[in-house]
Amino acid sequence: MAGAVVTGRGVISPLGEGADHVFSQLINGANGVVDGSAPCSDFDVEKWMTPRDARRSDRFTHFSVAAGEDAADEAGLAEALENGGLDRSRVGVVMGTGIGGLHTLEEQTRSFLANGERGVSPHMVPMMMPNAGAAAIAMRLNIHGPGWTIASACATGAHAIGEAVRMIENGDADVMLAGGAEAPMTPLAITAFKRMGALSKTGISRPFDKERDGFVISEGAAVLVLESDESAKRRGATIYGRVAGYGATNDAHHVTMPDPNGAGATKAMTIALERAGLQPSDIGYINAHGTSTQPNDRIETLAIKNVFGADTAPPISSTKSATGHLLGAAGALEAIIALGAIRNQVAPATINYVTPDPDCDLDIIPNTPREIPGLKAAVSNSFGFGGQHASLVITAE
Repeated sequence: MAGAVVTGRGVISPLGEGADHVFSQLINGANGVVDGSAPCSDFDVEKWMTPRDARRSDRFTHFSVAAGEDAADEAGLAEALENGGLDRSRVGVVMGTGIGGLHTLEEQTRSFLANGERGVSPHMVPMMMPNAGAAAIAMRLNIHGPGWTIASACATGAHAIGEAVRMIENGDADVMLAGGAEAPMTPLAITAFKRMGALSKTGISRPFDKERDGFVISEGAAVLVLESDESAKRRGATIYGRVAGYGATNDAHHVTMPDPNGAGATKAMTIALERAGLQPSDIGYINAHGTSTQPNDRIETLAIKNVFGADTAPPISSTKSATGHLLGAAGALEAIIALGAIRNQVAPATINYVTPDPDCDLDIIPNTPREIPGLKAAVSNSFGFGGQHASLVITAE
């Protein structure tokens, strides 16, 4: 069969930790946005790392390790690796981050300006390098398969999952941990997004609402354990679903604005459906990218209509309304949420929706979750600065 099965899920988010807990929070109407941002306020790095290791790594790496460990524990990877049920050289990791070690960069810059050369940590480079998260996961699990990092802005997490699936399909690995991590809530980054006009001035994430005024910045990580059918069945792993299709495109239009006709997004969804062997009518729910910016939501609506039809598109929702925008980790978190919708036969709502926008006139599941009996396949969209697009088709086992 196409794609790869999901045997583990790890989540660190503003709504808490653990895939099932976070999905339950969404269905129960929780909102992780506090005072205009969505931090992981309850995250305790020392639950996952020693104080020494934590000091020598950036916050985005802390999130990477925690989500990776969470996913690996659910998949039973440590035991399988220890007893020979998995070959360490056939287990790899593809993580993504849109920005990387920003906390380290800002802290070390301030220290350098104040104290000169002696103020710079010898650990600065490995702390801030974007592949630190993937490297930390590999070292924690002692796995020796493919290991690399993707950076494609807000499409990063979905790209990491899609590329990991390709590696399994191509026979390069039996198991891949894949996802994204981001810790962008630093003074410089927040100021930069404000200057760009991308952040909500009201501090409310309201995707597809006519009064939307920008995204709410967030942080966290999400990781999937992806596995070939043969490997999962051989070791008797629990299968939570399947990443059945993946499409990736580039608008090549503008560094921050998507193509106004939605060409790249349309093509990414089309490719993902083709690779999954499904028709648009097979999809019962779409977890939209839905950033709560004026152009993104309007153009994504157009792209969905291009693929699914204006009158026949399935219900959609943007869970960024509750989680904020995790940037490079968003696609991985939202793929896990789409998987949760299939497993629970209920789709989370787009909260904070008040004023309909005639340019965003799809069924956006406003404010209240919706049961979708018989839901077997969903799409998760992720689009990023630079015209990057990734679309994943998630199905039941």
